[in-house]
Amino acid sequence: MILLLFAALFAFVALGMNIWLAMGISGVAYILLMGDISLRMVSSTMIGGVDSTTLVAIPFFILAGDLMNRSGITAKITELTDYFIGRARGGLAYVAVVVNVIVAGVSGSAVADASAVSSVIVPTMVKRGYDKPFAASINAAAAVIGPIIPPSIPMIFIGVISGISIGKLFLGGVLPGLMMGAVLMVAIYFISKKRQYPVTEKKLEMKAVKQLARDSSFALLAPLIILGGVVFGIVTLVEVSVLAVLYILMISLFIYRSIRARELPGIFMQSAVFSSSIMIIFAVVGLYQYIIAYEQLGVRLGELIPTLGLSKFWFLLLVNIFLLVMGCILDGIPVMLIFFPVLLPAAVELGIDPTHFGVIVVLNLMIGLLTPPIGVLLFLESKIADVSFGALVREIWPFFLSLLFVLAVCTYVPGVVMWLPNLVFG
Repeated sequence: MILLLFAALFAFVALGMNIWLAMGISGVAYILLMGDISLRMVSSTMIGGVDSTTLVAIPFFILAGDLMNRSGITAKITELTDYFIGRARGGLAYVAVVVNVIVAGVSGSAVADASAVSSVIVPTMVKRGYDKPFAASINAAAAVIGPIIPPSIPMIFIGVISGISIGKLFLGGVLPGLMMGAVLMVAIYFISKKRQYPVTEKKLEMKAVKQLARDSSFALLAPLIILGGVVFGIVTLVEVSVLAVLYILMISLFIYRSIRARELPGIFMQSAVFSSSIMIIFAVVGLYQYIIAYEQLGVRLGELIPTLGLSKFWFLLLVNIFLLVMGCILDGIPVMLIFFPVLLPAAVELGIDPTHFGVIVVLNLMIGLLTPPIGVLLFLESKIADVSFGALVREIWPFFLSLLFVLAVCTYVPGVVMWLPNLVFG
């Protein structure tokens, strides 16, 4: 019956049905076929799927990312970064990576980061002589860092459905996120050298540096406020998400004056629609989680692992392959919400730290955003940069393989993930 459930889900998705609708129909079909479960469970489990205070933070982080994009804060950070590192060969590509690392500390969303950063950097890169597919590919790859460096919306999902400390998950993503930025820069160095991308000469005048620093200082404070508030327990996750929105609104309306009050309803509406699309997935995932618990799928998998004689190494390898393949087929959010509760008991049985395992799952599914044929970031970047999907896929491979290297290191060297959480939380 479980196999039929997932077969129906994949079939509906292949037919072009929205993921939440495919999950809802296949879940109801399962209940009807079983015959011994009341249909009233559909409504109660869907309500239970969104019955979490922590989920309130997600719409606010999405709104914070939208406000950054519309307010020009991303452009100010880009200009400052370009001033210092844009003079190297391939400098603007390095800028794309650094800006994504900084912006990641506000939005926590790969889609938000790709929209905010790419719309600013890609046209400038093309104007300075970079190939458009290359410009689009590095911006798409760098956007993957967004959900890894805190605050991370996917890690909030993991914490909500599993009870793992969100603070630990956030800190667990810091070093992997910085490593992802570093390996992307190495790839940029070799590609830029081979293609002889332009070098921009700029004079570092103290007056210009002061002006850039003054313009960007308020924007750079936003990630520090968010990260410091959550990690040191000054405010809750929901409170810090609201504070992030209020802070960005304040500097956008009164300091930079880049957003007008009459534009706010439209921005709020856009964020509300996107947030609703996530929340409805959480609702139908509540139904799926009930079915998985009813079938005791997690318990059975935990019992199966010892009988197969799988070591920790082979289990993690198979999980990575499975999640990367699933990332090619389905959106990362439902994959995470459906399969993480199933795989976690088996991981714990093998002695894998839950925080380490949670970060690995997020890394897998975020890299899946770059994986053809479904990779959401590829479609988004193709549209933003006005470049063909095929050309973008051909350019993405060096960056994709670089990110897979980071995934392998984080998978088999747990200290990379766990060093900061252990340092702060003990």
